Amino acid sequence: MGLLKSLKNRYRRYRNAWLVRDKAKFFCIGRNKTGTTSLEREFRALGFIVGRQRTAEILCDECYARREFGPIIEYCQSAEVFQDVPFSLPDTFRHMDKAFPGSKFILTVRDDPEQWYQSLIRFQSRMFGRNGTLPTADDLRNATYVRRGWAYNRVRTYGTSDDDIYNRERLIAHYVRHNNDVMKYFADRRGDLLVINLAQPDAYARFLEFVGAHSERSGFPWENRG
Repeated sequence: MGLLKSLKNRYRRYRNAWLVRDKAKFFCIGRNKTGTTSLEREFRALGFIVGRQRTAEILCDECYARREFGPIIEYCQSAEVFQDVPFSLPDTFRHMDKAFPGSKFILTVRDDPEQWYQSLIRFQSRMFGRNGTLPTADDLRNATYVRRGWAYNRVRTYGTSDDDIYNRERLIAHYVRHNNDVMKYFADRRGDLLVINLAQPDAYARFLEFVGAHSERSGFPWENRG
């Protein structure tokens, strides 16, 4: 069974690589809890080939901390669209832009940083906390999502300490800095970046125009509602 699954996965990678070899890539680089899952769902509905999230999550643990993006770049040959970690993490967009000239980037944002922070801690409390409470550093270390310790490593990306791992000021500063870094990087290339709040009335129309797609739907699905 393991061999059959391996062969199927290899076939899927080769098939997808052939299908997307001449197509532009789209990187969704908004921080988590800004609507990235809804964006992924809509790309799939429109017929785009979306990268397998779990593969990217595993590569994130292997590559992001060391800033060795070779395996991630190789993985990106398999699809057109990529979202969530490591693409939502700071600086990954710079490496993807250099590796794939002509790609397009989508920065999803919330109404304000406080809204993003509250959404993040609600989601993390449901995922990793005890009875819905905010997780401790030990809770995150012991969480088994992807692998034990993976969730802890992701939260530590915000630069907080174990005794206050969800420090509001640090997380909000991180969110604001990431958004500013992205917009500054693309300041002279506005056609390559879409900054979008999925809750805004014109968001869906702007998204369709940016990706060059048409749809009978009137808006985004609302995934991972928190």
